Amino acid sequence: MPLPPDFLAALANLLPPADLLTEASDCWTYGYDNSKRHAPPEAVAFPREHDQIVSLVCLCNEFHIPITPRGRGTGTTGATVPTHGGLVLSLERMDKILRVDPDNRLLVAQPGATNLAVQQAAAAHGFFWPPDPTSAAVCTIGGNLAYNSAGPRAVKYGTPRENTLGLRAVTGDGRSIRTGVMTTKGVVGYDLTRLIIGSEGTLAIITEAVLKLTPKPAAKRTLQAVYADLDSAARAIAAIMAQPVVPCALEFIDGSAIEMIRSHSRAELPQGAGALLMIEVDGPPTSLEEAVGEIMRAAKVSGCLSVKIATTQAEVEALWATRKALSPALRTIAPKKINEDVVVPVSRIPALIEGLQALGRRHEITIVNFGHAGNGNIHVNLLIDPDDPRQAAAAEHCLQEVFELVLRLEGTLSGEHGVGLVKRDYVALEIDAATLTLMRGIKHQFDPLGLLNADKALPPAAIT
Repeated sequence: MPLPPDFLAALANLLPPADLLTEASDCWTYGYDNSKRHAPPEAVAFPREHDQIVSLVCLCNEFHIPITPRGRGTGTTGATVPTHGGLVLSLERMDKILRVDPDNRLLVAQPGATNLAVQQAAAAHGFFWPPDPTSAAVCTIGGNLAYNSAGPRAVKYGTPRENTLGLRAVTGDGRSIRTGVMTTKGVVGYDLTRLIIGSEGTLAIITEAVLKLTPKPAAKRTLQAVYADLDSAARAIAAIMAQPVVPCALEFIDGSAIEMIRSHSRAELPQGAGALLMIEVDGPPTSLEEAVGEIMRAAKVSGCLSVKIATTQAEVEALWATRKALSPALRTIAPKKINEDVVVPVSRIPALIEGLQALGRRHEITIVNFGHAGNGNIHVNLLIDPDDPRQAAAAEHCLQEVFELVLRLEGTLSGEHGVGLVKRDYVALEIDAATLTLMRGIKHQFDPLGLLNADKALPPAAIT
Protein backbone atom coordinates (compact mmCIF):
# COMPACT_ATOMS: atom_id res chain seq x y z
CA MET A 1 0.00 0.00 0.00
CA PRO A 2 1.57 3.35 -1.03
CA LEU A 3 2.56 5.73 1.74
CA PRO A 4 0.50 8.95 2.03
CA PRO A 5 2.11 11.89 0.20
CA ASP A 6 1.93 14.04 3.34
CA PHE A 7 3.82 11.36 5.27
CA LEU A 8 6.53 11.16 2.59
CA ALA A 9 6.87 14.95 2.55
CA ALA A 10 7.26 15.05 6.34
CA LEU A 11 9.72 12.16 6.20
CA ALA A 12 11.84 14.03 3.68
CA ASN A 13 11.93 17.02 6.04
CA LEU A 14 13.30 14.88 8.89
CA LEU A 15 16.21 13.31 7.02
CA PRO A 16 18.67 14.39 4.34
CA PRO A 17 18.24 12.63 0.95
CA ALA A 18 21.29 10.43 1.58
CA ASP A 19 19.60 8.93 4.65
CA LEU A 20 16.27 8.05 3.05
CA LEU A 21 15.16 5.52 0.42
CA THR A 22 11.69 5.61 -1.18
CA GLU A 23 12.21 3.99 -4.60
CA ALA A 24 10.90 0.41 -4.62
CA SER A 25 14.07 -0.97 -6.19
CA ASP A 26 16.23 0.69 -3.52
CA CYS A 27 14.03 -0.52 -0.66
CA TRP A 28 13.77 -4.11 -1.88
CA THR A 29 16.87 -5.53 -0.17
CA TYR A 30 15.72 -4.16 3.20
CA GLY A 31 12.83 -6.62 3.10
CA TYR A 32 15.15 -9.58 3.77
CA ASP A 33 16.97 -11.05 6.71
CA ASN A 34 18.99 -14.27 6.95
CA SER A 35 15.77 -16.31 7.26
CA LYS A 36 15.43 -15.73 3.49
CA ARG A 37 11.88 -14.49 4.07
CA HIS A 38 10.98 -11.27 2.31
CA ALA A 39 8.43 -8.47 2.38
CA PRO A 40 9.24 -5.12 0.74
CA PRO A 41 8.99 -1.88 2.74
CA GLU A 42 7.72 1.35 1.18
CA ALA A 43 10.57 3.42 2.66
CA VAL A 44 13.86 2.97 4.50
CA ALA A 45 15.25 5.55 6.92
CA PHE A 46 18.82 5.69 8.22
CA PRO A 47 18.75 7.78 11.40
CA ARG A 48 22.04 8.84 12.99
CA GLU A 49 20.85 10.29 16.32
CA HIS A 50 18.39 9.48 19.09
CA ASP A 51 16.26 12.58 18.47
CA GLN A 52 15.80 11.64 14.81
CA ILE A 53 14.34 8.30 15.89
CA VAL A 54 11.94 10.07 18.27
CA SER A 55 10.74 12.27 15.42
CA LEU A 56 10.42 9.36 13.00
CA VAL A 57 8.44 7.23 15.45
CA CYS A 58 6.11 10.13 16.32
CA LEU A 59 5.52 10.75 12.61
CA CYS A 60 4.68 7.07 12.05
CA ASN A 61 2.21 7.21 14.96
CA GLU A 62 0.55 10.26 13.47
CA PHE A 63 -0.02 8.47 10.15
CA HIS A 64 -0.35 4.91 11.56
CA ILE A 65 2.63 3.67 9.54
CA PRO A 66 4.20 0.31 10.57
CA ILE A 67 7.83 0.50 11.77
CA THR A 68 10.40 -2.29 11.49
CA PRO A 69 13.77 -1.62 13.18
CA ARG A 70 16.79 -3.57 11.93
CA GLY A 71 20.56 -3.81 12.01
CA ARG A 72 22.50 -5.79 9.38
CA GLY A 73 19.84 -8.47 8.90
CA THR A 74 21.90 -11.45 10.13
CA GLY A 75 19.00 -12.87 12.16
CA THR A 76 17.51 -16.18 11.03
CA THR A 77 13.89 -15.96 12.22
CA GLY A 78 12.37 -13.22 10.08
CA ALA A 79 12.22 -10.75 12.98
CA THR A 80 13.32 -7.85 10.74
CA VAL A 81 11.11 -8.68 7.74
CA PRO A 82 8.60 -5.82 7.30
CA THR A 83 5.49 -7.97 6.86
CA HIS A 84 3.22 -4.90 6.89
CA GLY A 85 5.43 -2.80 4.60
CA GLY A 86 5.66 0.74 5.91
CA LEU A 87 8.97 2.15 7.15
CA VAL A 88 12.13 0.17 7.84
CA LEU A 89 14.29 1.93 10.41
CA SER A 90 17.84 0.80 9.62
CA LEU A 91 20.17 1.60 12.51
CA GLU A 92 23.39 0.65 10.70
CA ARG A 93 24.60 4.28 10.49
CA MET A 94 24.25 4.80 14.27
CA ASP A 95 27.57 3.01 14.69
CA LYS A 96 29.60 5.09 17.15
CA ILE A 97 31.44 3.84 20.22
CA LEU A 98 30.45 6.75 22.46
CA ARG A 99 32.54 5.98 25.52
CA VAL A 100 35.01 3.45 26.86
CA ASP A 101 35.42 3.61 30.64
CA PRO A 102 37.96 0.99 31.76
CA ASP A 103 37.98 2.24 35.36
CA ASN A 104 34.31 1.33 35.67
CA ARG A 105 34.47 -1.61 33.26
CA LEU A 106 31.87 -0.30 30.83
CA LEU A 107 31.47 0.82 27.24
CA VAL A 108 28.66 2.87 25.70
CA ALA A 109 27.78 2.18 22.07
CA GLN A 110 25.12 3.05 19.53
CA PRO A 111 23.08 0.12 18.19
CA GLY A 112 24.68 0.06 14.74
CA ALA A 113 28.19 -0.60 16.06
CA THR A 114 29.27 -4.11 15.12
CA ASN A 115 30.13 -6.69 17.74
CA LEU A 116 33.65 -6.72 16.27
CA ALA A 117 34.02 -2.94 16.66
CA VAL A 118 32.97 -3.19 20.32
CA GLN A 119 35.44 -6.02 20.92
CA GLN A 120 38.26 -4.03 19.33
CA ALA A 121 37.46 -0.91 21.35
CA ALA A 122 37.32 -2.93 24.56
CA ALA A 123 40.48 -4.91 23.73
CA ALA A 124 42.49 -1.69 23.43
CA HIS A 125 41.98 -1.33 27.20
CA GLY A 126 42.45 -5.01 28.09
CA PHE A 127 38.74 -5.95 28.17
CA PHE A 128 36.13 -7.79 26.11
CA TRP A 129 32.34 -7.94 25.89
CA PRO A 130 31.40 -11.61 26.43
CA PRO A 131 28.63 -12.12 23.81
CA ASP A 132 30.26 -13.46 20.63
CA PRO A 133 27.74 -14.74 18.05
CA THR A 134 29.09 -16.49 14.96
CA SER A 135 28.32 -13.40 12.87
CA ALA A 136 30.29 -11.10 15.22
CA ALA A 137 32.28 -9.54 12.39
CA VAL A 138 29.15 -8.01 10.84
CA CYS A 139 26.22 -8.25 13.29
CA THR A 140 25.32 -5.15 15.28
CA ILE A 141 25.08 -4.61 19.02
CA GLY A 142 21.46 -3.57 18.61
CA GLY A 143 20.71 -6.90 16.95
CA ASN A 144 22.63 -8.81 19.63
CA LEU A 145 20.49 -7.13 22.28
CA ALA A 146 17.22 -7.51 20.36
CA TYR A 147 17.74 -11.28 20.13
CA ASN A 148 19.76 -11.74 23.35
CA SER A 149 22.33 -13.46 21.09
CA ALA A 150 25.21 -14.90 23.07
CA GLY A 151 27.48 -17.42 21.33
CA PRO A 152 29.90 -19.96 22.83
CA ARG A 153 31.21 -17.84 25.73
CA ALA A 154 27.77 -17.70 27.38
CA VAL A 155 28.52 -20.95 29.19
CA LYS A 156 30.95 -19.07 31.46
CA TYR A 157 30.25 -15.38 30.98
CA GLY A 158 26.51 -15.18 30.30
CA THR A 159 24.28 -13.61 27.64
CA PRO A 160 23.69 -9.92 26.72
CA ARG A 161 21.16 -9.72 29.56
CA GLU A 162 23.92 -10.43 32.08
CA ASN A 163 26.38 -8.13 30.32
CA THR A 164 24.31 -4.98 29.75
CA LEU A 165 23.92 -2.36 32.48
CA GLY A 166 21.44 0.00 30.86
CA LEU A 167 19.80 1.30 27.70
CA ARG A 168 18.53 4.45 26.07
CA ALA A 169 15.54 3.73 23.86
CA VAL A 170 12.45 5.06 22.10
CA THR A 171 9.12 3.35 22.75
CA GLY A 172 6.64 2.45 20.03
CA ASP A 173 4.73 5.69 20.66
CA GLY A 174 7.82 7.91 20.56
CA ARG A 175 8.71 8.35 24.24
CA SER A 176 12.40 8.59 25.19
CA ILE A 177 13.35 6.30 28.06
CA ARG A 178 16.47 5.31 29.98
CA THR A 179 16.66 1.97 31.73
CA GLY A 180 19.16 0.39 34.11
CA VAL A 181 22.21 1.94 35.74
CA MET A 182 25.89 2.73 35.23
CA THR A 183 26.87 0.47 38.13
CA THR A 184 26.94 -3.29 38.65
CA LYS A 185 24.36 -3.01 41.43
CA GLY A 186 20.99 -1.28 41.28
CA VAL A 187 17.46 -2.26 42.31
CA VAL A 188 15.47 0.96 41.85
CA GLY A 189 12.36 0.40 39.75
CA TYR A 190 11.45 -2.50 37.46
CA ASP A 191 14.15 -4.14 35.33
CA LEU A 192 13.15 -2.77 31.94
CA THR A 193 16.65 -3.35 30.58
CA ARG A 194 16.29 -7.12 30.70
CA LEU A 195 12.71 -6.83 29.41
CA ILE A 196 13.73 -4.90 26.29
CA ILE A 197 16.74 -7.15 25.63
CA GLY A 198 15.40 -10.16 23.73
CA SER A 199 12.12 -8.45 22.79
CA GLU A 200 13.09 -8.34 19.08
CA GLY A 201 12.29 -4.66 18.61
CA THR A 202 8.63 -5.10 19.51
CA LEU A 203 8.70 -2.82 22.58
CA ALA A 204 11.29 -0.11 21.93
CA ILE A 205 14.10 0.92 19.61
CA ILE A 206 17.48 0.84 21.36
CA THR A 207 19.57 3.96 20.65
CA GLU A 208 22.41 3.48 23.18
CA ALA A 209 23.62 0.57 25.28
CA VAL A 210 25.81 0.58 28.38
CA LEU A 211 27.78 -2.67 28.10
CA LYS A 212 29.51 -4.35 31.03
CA LEU A 213 33.11 -5.25 30.15
CA THR A 214 35.17 -8.19 31.43
CA PRO A 215 38.98 -8.25 31.72
CA LYS A 216 40.60 -10.33 28.99
CA PRO A 217 41.90 -13.63 30.40
CA ALA A 218 45.65 -13.86 30.65
CA ALA A 219 45.79 -17.28 29.01
CA LYS A 220 43.63 -19.79 27.16
CA ARG A 221 43.84 -23.46 26.15
CA THR A 222 41.92 -25.22 23.39
CA LEU A 223 41.03 -28.90 23.47
CA GLN A 224 39.26 -31.27 21.09
CA ALA A 225 37.71 -34.46 22.45
CA VAL A 226 36.41 -37.19 20.12
CA TYR A 227 33.90 -39.87 21.15
CA ALA A 228 32.74 -43.18 19.75
CA ASP A 229 29.06 -42.29 20.10
CA LEU A 230 26.65 -39.56 21.09
CA ASP A 231 25.92 -41.08 24.48
CA SER A 232 29.60 -40.91 25.47
CA ALA A 233 29.84 -37.27 24.40
CA ALA A 234 26.64 -36.38 26.27
CA ARG A 235 27.95 -38.04 29.44
CA ALA A 236 31.20 -36.11 29.04
CA ILE A 237 29.30 -32.82 28.74
CA ALA A 238 27.44 -33.54 31.98
CA ALA A 239 30.69 -34.54 33.72
CA ILE A 240 32.52 -31.41 32.55
CA MET A 241 29.73 -29.12 33.73
CA ALA A 242 29.44 -30.89 37.08
CA GLN A 243 33.02 -30.15 38.19
CA PRO A 244 34.25 -26.76 39.48
CA VAL A 245 36.21 -25.54 36.42
CA VAL A 246 33.81 -23.81 34.01
CA PRO A 247 35.03 -23.83 30.39
CA CYS A 248 34.69 -20.60 28.44
CA ALA A 249 33.42 -22.62 25.46
CA LEU A 250 32.02 -26.14 25.18
CA GLU A 251 30.83 -26.88 21.65
CA PHE A 252 29.19 -30.12 20.47
CA ILE A 253 29.14 -31.71 16.98
CA ASP A 254 27.33 -34.98 16.26
CA GLY A 255 28.43 -37.87 14.03
CA SER A 256 26.36 -36.81 11.01
CA ALA A 257 27.99 -33.40 11.10
CA ILE A 258 31.45 -34.97 11.41
CA GLU A 259 30.90 -37.04 8.27
CA MET A 260 29.80 -33.93 6.36
CA ILE A 261 32.90 -32.09 7.52
CA ARG A 262 35.07 -35.02 6.44
CA SER A 263 33.49 -34.98 2.97
CA HIS A 264 33.67 -31.23 2.43
CA SER A 265 36.91 -30.11 4.09
CA ARG A 266 40.47 -31.12 4.84
CA ALA A 267 39.92 -31.26 8.58
CA GLU A 268 41.52 -34.37 10.08
CA LEU A 269 39.17 -36.56 12.12
CA PRO A 270 39.49 -40.15 13.34
CA GLN A 271 37.36 -42.80 11.67
CA GLY A 272 34.35 -43.99 13.62
CA ALA A 273 33.85 -40.69 15.45
CA GLY A 274 30.28 -40.47 16.72
CA ALA A 275 30.60 -37.02 18.30
CA LEU A 276 33.11 -34.30 19.04
CA LEU A 277 33.56 -31.62 21.69
CA MET A 278 35.50 -28.38 21.25
CA ILE A 279 36.54 -27.06 24.66
CA GLU A 280 38.23 -23.80 25.67
CA VAL A 281 39.50 -23.02 29.15
CA ASP A 282 40.78 -19.59 30.20
CA GLY A 283 42.26 -18.01 33.31
CA PRO A 284 45.53 -17.06 35.02
CA PRO A 285 48.59 -18.90 33.64
CA THR A 286 49.56 -20.09 37.14
CA SER A 287 46.38 -22.14 37.52
CA LEU A 288 45.45 -22.85 33.91
CA GLU A 289 47.27 -26.16 33.55
CA GLU A 290 45.55 -27.51 36.63
CA ALA A 291 42.19 -26.35 35.24
CA VAL A 292 42.89 -28.04 31.91
CA GLY A 293 43.76 -31.22 33.78
CA GLU A 294 40.41 -31.16 35.59
CA ILE A 295 38.55 -30.68 32.31
CA MET A 296 40.48 -33.54 30.67
CA ARG A 297 39.73 -35.91 33.52
CA ALA A 298 36.04 -35.12 33.26
CA ALA A 299 36.09 -35.47 29.47
CA LYS A 300 37.69 -38.94 29.48
CA VAL A 301 34.54 -40.95 30.04
CA SER A 302 34.09 -44.43 28.63
CA GLY A 303 33.85 -44.09 24.84
CA CYS A 304 36.34 -41.22 24.57
CA LEU A 305 38.59 -41.92 21.58
CA SER A 306 41.02 -39.03 21.99
CA VAL A 307 41.66 -35.66 23.60
CA LYS A 308 44.01 -33.21 21.90
CA ILE A 309 45.42 -30.03 23.44
CA ALA A 310 46.60 -27.29 21.11
CA THR A 311 49.98 -25.89 22.13
CA THR A 312 50.46 -23.30 19.36
CA GLN A 313 48.19 -20.84 17.57
CA ALA A 314 48.46 -22.94 14.42
CA GLU A 315 47.23 -25.98 16.34
CA VAL A 316 44.37 -23.95 17.82
CA GLU A 317 43.30 -22.92 14.32
CA ALA A 318 43.61 -26.52 13.10
CA LEU A 319 41.32 -27.77 15.86
CA TRP A 320 38.72 -25.05 15.26
CA ALA A 321 38.89 -25.72 11.49
CA THR A 322 36.59 -28.67 12.11
CA ARG A 323 33.87 -26.47 13.58
CA LYS A 324 34.36 -23.72 11.00
CA ALA A 325 34.00 -26.24 8.15
CA LEU A 326 30.53 -27.28 9.32
CA SER A 327 28.40 -24.33 8.19
CA PRO A 328 29.83 -24.25 4.62
CA ALA A 329 29.30 -28.04 4.38
CA LEU A 330 25.67 -27.72 5.48
CA ARG A 331 25.04 -24.87 3.04
CA THR A 332 26.47 -27.00 0.22
CA ILE A 333 24.35 -30.04 1.04
CA ALA A 334 21.07 -28.33 2.01
CA PRO A 335 21.06 -24.59 1.25
CA LYS A 336 17.42 -24.29 2.41
CA LYS A 337 17.78 -26.36 5.57
CA ILE A 338 15.72 -25.63 8.69
CA ASN A 339 17.93 -24.50 11.59
CA GLU A 340 16.46 -24.40 15.09
CA ASP A 341 18.30 -23.51 18.31
CA VAL A 342 16.54 -25.31 21.11
CA VAL A 343 17.79 -25.53 24.71
CA VAL A 344 17.42 -28.26 27.32
CA PRO A 345 18.99 -28.73 30.76
CA VAL A 346 22.52 -30.11 30.29
CA SER A 347 21.61 -33.40 31.94
CA ARG A 348 18.83 -33.92 29.36
CA ILE A 349 21.07 -33.59 26.30
CA PRO A 350 21.38 -37.41 25.93
CA ALA A 351 17.59 -37.76 25.86
CA LEU A 352 17.29 -34.88 23.38
CA ILE A 353 19.83 -36.35 20.96
CA GLU A 354 18.28 -39.81 21.22
CA GLY A 355 14.83 -38.35 20.56
CA LEU A 356 16.07 -36.34 17.59
CA GLN A 357 17.62 -39.45 16.03
CA ALA A 358 14.31 -41.28 16.40
CA LEU A 359 12.40 -38.39 14.79
CA GLY A 360 14.83 -38.30 11.89
CA ARG A 361 14.30 -42.01 11.22
CA ARG A 362 10.50 -41.79 11.53
CA HIS A 363 10.16 -38.81 9.19
CA GLU A 364 12.99 -39.87 6.85
CA ILE A 365 14.82 -36.60 7.41
CA THR A 366 18.55 -36.22 8.03
CA ILE A 367 18.99 -34.26 11.24
CA VAL A 368 22.40 -32.77 12.08
CA ASN A 369 23.05 -31.43 15.57
CA PHE A 370 25.72 -29.10 16.92
CA GLY A 371 25.88 -26.16 19.26
CA HIS A 372 26.73 -24.73 22.66
CA ALA A 373 26.60 -27.87 24.79
CA GLY A 374 27.76 -26.18 28.00
CA ASN A 375 24.35 -24.54 28.43
CA GLY A 376 22.30 -27.13 26.54
CA ASN A 377 21.81 -24.91 23.47
CA ILE A 378 21.72 -27.32 20.52
CA HIS A 379 21.28 -26.22 16.90
CA VAL A 380 19.00 -28.77 15.26
CA ASN A 381 19.33 -28.79 11.47
CA LEU A 382 16.72 -30.52 9.32
CA LEU A 383 18.39 -31.10 5.95
CA ILE A 384 15.44 -30.82 3.60
CA ASP A 385 14.49 -29.21 0.33
CA PRO A 386 11.37 -27.13 1.14
CA ASP A 387 10.56 -27.00 -2.59
CA ASP A 388 9.88 -30.76 -2.45
CA PRO A 389 6.24 -31.12 -1.24
CA ARG A 390 6.90 -34.47 0.49
CA GLN A 391 9.92 -33.18 2.35
CA ALA A 392 8.19 -29.93 3.28
CA ALA A 393 5.20 -31.79 4.74
CA ALA A 394 7.46 -34.22 6.63
CA ALA A 395 9.51 -31.34 8.02
CA GLU A 396 6.40 -29.55 9.32
CA HIS A 397 5.33 -32.59 11.30
CA CYS A 398 8.90 -33.32 12.43
CA LEU A 399 9.45 -29.76 13.65
CA GLN A 400 6.29 -29.85 15.75
CA GLU A 401 7.53 -33.07 17.37
CA VAL A 402 11.01 -31.60 17.92
CA PHE A 403 9.48 -28.73 19.90
CA GLU A 404 7.21 -31.07 21.86
CA LEU A 405 10.25 -33.21 22.73
CA VAL A 406 12.19 -30.17 23.91
CA LEU A 407 9.36 -29.02 26.18
CA ARG A 408 8.93 -32.51 27.63
CA LEU A 409 12.60 -32.32 28.59
CA GLU A 410 11.97 -29.00 30.43
CA GLY A 411 13.65 -26.98 27.70
CA THR A 412 12.81 -23.89 25.67
CA LEU A 413 12.16 -23.37 21.96
CA SER A 414 14.93 -20.80 21.37
CA GLY A 415 18.20 -20.00 23.06
CA GLU A 416 19.55 -17.12 20.98
CA HIS A 417 18.08 -17.05 17.46
CA GLY A 418 14.84 -15.56 18.74
CA VAL A 419 11.24 -16.14 17.68
CA GLY A 420 10.47 -13.65 14.92
CA LEU A 421 8.05 -15.09 12.40
CA VAL A 422 9.57 -18.57 12.17
CA LYS A 423 8.69 -19.73 15.70
CA ARG A 424 5.87 -17.33 16.53
CA ASP A 425 3.10 -19.87 16.01
CA TYR A 426 4.79 -22.37 18.33
CA VAL A 427 5.17 -19.98 21.28
CA ALA A 428 1.85 -21.02 22.83
CA LEU A 429 3.29 -24.54 23.25
CA GLU A 430 5.71 -23.09 25.81
CA ILE A 431 3.93 -20.09 27.34
CA ASP A 432 0.49 -20.43 28.94
CA ALA A 433 -2.48 -18.26 27.97
CA ALA A 434 -2.48 -16.13 31.14
CA THR A 435 1.20 -15.27 30.72
CA LEU A 436 0.74 -14.44 27.04
CA THR A 437 -2.08 -12.07 27.99
CA LEU A 438 0.25 -10.23 30.38
CA MET A 439 2.93 -10.04 27.67
CA ARG A 440 0.45 -8.57 25.18
CA GLY A 441 -0.48 -6.01 27.84
CA ILE A 442 3.18 -5.02 28.19
CA LYS A 443 3.42 -4.68 24.42
CA HIS A 444 0.39 -2.35 24.46
CA GLN A 445 1.96 -0.15 27.17
CA PHE A 446 5.10 0.36 25.08
CA ASP A 447 3.39 0.51 21.68
CA PRO A 448 -0.33 1.41 21.97
CA LEU A 449 -1.00 1.41 18.23
CA GLY A 450 0.89 -1.83 17.61
CA LEU A 451 3.11 -0.26 14.93
CA LEU A 452 6.49 -1.46 16.17
CA ASN A 453 7.60 -4.72 14.52
CA ALA A 454 4.05 -6.02 14.42
CA ASP A 455 3.36 -9.79 14.23
CA LYS A 456 6.74 -10.78 15.69
CA ALA A 457 7.68 -12.74 18.83
CA LEU A 458 4.14 -13.32 20.21
CA PRO A 459 1.31 -15.24 18.51
CA PRO A 460 -1.81 -13.21 17.75
CA ALA A 461 -4.54 -13.27 20.38
CA ALA A 462 -7.46 -15.54 19.69
CA ILE A 463 -10.56 -13.79 18.33
CA THR A 464 -13.53 -14.36 20.63
